Amino acid sequence: MDLHQLYPGLKDLKRRAKARLPHFVWEYLDSGTGAEVAKARNRSGLDSVAMLPSVLHGPLEPDLSANLLGTLYSRPFGVAPVGMSGLIWPDAEGILARTAAAARIPYCLSTVASQSPEDLAPHLGEDAWFQLYPPKDAGIRTNLLARARDAGFKTLILTVDVPVASRRERQVRSGLTQPPRLTPRIAAQIARRPAWALGMARRGLPHMRTLDKYISGAQANLPPTAHIGYLLRISPDWTYVQWLRQNWDGPFVVKGVQRAEDARRLQEAGADAIWLSNHGGRQFDGCPPAISLLPEIRAAVDIPVIFDSGIEGGLDILRALALGADFVMLGRAFHYALAALGTAGPEHLISILSRDLEANMGQLGLSTLGEARNLQLHTTS
Repeated sequence: MDLHQLYPGLKDLKRRAKARLPHFVWEYLDSGTGAEVAKARNRSGLDSVAMLPSVLHGPLEPDLSANLLGTLYSRPFGVAPVGMSGLIWPDAEGILARTAAAARIPYCLSTVASQSPEDLAPHLGEDAWFQLYPPKDAGIRTNLLARARDAGFKTLILTVDVPVASRRERQVRSGLTQPPRLTPRIAAQIARRPAWALGMARRGLPHMRTLDKYISGAQANLPPTAHIGYLLRISPDWTYVQWLRQNWDGPFVVKGVQRAEDARRLQEAGADAIWLSNHGGRQFDGCPPAISLLPEIRAAVDIPVIFDSGIEGGLDILRALALGADFVMLGRAFHYALAALGTAGPEHLISILSRDLEANMGQLGLSTLGEARNLQLHTTS
C-alpha cells in the first residue's frame, strides 16, 4: 500500500484522524481557545508569506539537515510536546519517541504526558527534550529535573505561556473533563470509534504518569479544561528562570515567547534558545499570527530561534526559516498522523514533510536550508 497515494498531505491525515477519533478526543486535539481567531490567524499569517521562485540552477540535491544547539538533525523539524498524547492514540509517546529517534529528529515529552520520563527512557534518541510545566514546590522541581536527566533527556524546555487554564469552549461542549470520566455521553462517542476503543481497552484510559508520585490521591475542583497538574505548578517569574538555568547543565530553552524584549532578556538570563509560539492558538485568542513575530524576535537575539504554531507542510517550514527561525516544531500534525494511521502515521508525516521541503527547495533554487534566509519575500494581504 502506497501511503503517498492514499494520504499525500496533512489534510488527508487530518480528515482520517477525525473519522477515527471519538468526538471529545478530536475536540481536545484540534481545538483552540475562545472563538479560535488566533488559530485561524496562524494559518492566514503563514499563507501571507510568499516567496519568489528562482530558476536556472541546474539539478539540485537539497540537504535537509539542520544544526541546533550542537546537534545535527536529519531534518529542520521535530515533535513538539502535547499533553496527554496517550488520549489521542494508545502508546502515543512511545511511538513518537521511537519514530523520532529512528529519523534523527528531536522528540519533546510533556510534563503532563500520559507516559513518564522513565517509561520513555528505552526509546529515546541521543538528544531528547523534556518540557517542564513549572512546579511550585522546590523539592518536586528538583526531583523532576533529576528524573528527566537520569532518563536520558538532554534539553530542557520551560513553557511560560500557560499562567492559567485557557477556556477551550469546544472541549467543554464535547463533554471532556480532566481527568477523562466515562459518562454515558462519552461512552456513546467511544462506541462509534472501535479502533480507538480497542486500543484503549488494551492499555487502559491514560493519566499523567509523571505526576503520580507527587499527587498522592489529591483531588481538586478544577475547570473542565484544567487538570491535576495545575495543583503542582505556578506561573514562573524571572527568578524561576534563573534557578532553572543554574540547576540544568544541558541546553535550556524557553517556550511561549512572543515579545522581542522578553526574548532579549531571556538571552541575557542564559537561555540557549528562544521558542516562539502562541501555543497553536490554544491559550490566548487575542494574539497576532506567530509567524508575523519572527523577524522582530530574530533581530532581538543572537541565539537560535525555534518556531511553532500553525505549521502544516514543508512550505510552511521554509516560510519560518526564511523569516529567521532556526528550527520548527509540530505538535498537532504528528498527532493527526498518529490517529490516522497508528504506528505508521508519524513516519509517513516525516516523509510528507521531507518530500514537500525538497519540492519547494527545488522551486526556490535552494541546496541548503540556510539559503532560505536570502529568499525574496512578498507579504500578501
